[in-house]
Amino acid sequence: MISYSAEGVKFPNIKKRETTNWIRRVAESYGKKIGEIGYLFVNDGKILEVNNEYLGHDYYTDIITFDYTEGDTLNGDIVISLDTVSSNAQQFGRPYDEELHRVIIHGILHLCGINDKGPGEREIMEAAENKALAMQS
Repeated sequence: MISYSAEGVKFPNIKKRETTNWIRRVAESYGKKIGEIGYLFVNDGKILEVNNEYLGHDYYTDIITFDYTEGDTLNGDIVISLDTVSSNAQQFGRPYDEELHRVIIHGILHLCGINDKGPGEREIMEAAENKALAMQS
């Protein structure tokens, strides 16, 4: 089951059922199934607080993924800063909705085992994001 909630921000304009079906298709393309996934949309202040408290990082980010995956069943909590999604969309010259969906699927790709911190990993993640975005109906 995938749940969506917002704290301190207006809930983003996403179609929950379509988004959930898309996330399932992407997970299945990696041989994974969806267990319990919780999305929480927040502002920059809240994501900074989460980053400090749970990861010891003192900086803003667009997404934090907490991975509780067991075997091939994806479980996790995904916290997304809509403030940072908006500023990234402007910075990269992308539509806001596209950037939001890129970040939504970014967390799922992390749960599928794709990383983006090491050498060459960012390019692999970006290719996976682009492939997933193309799977939207």
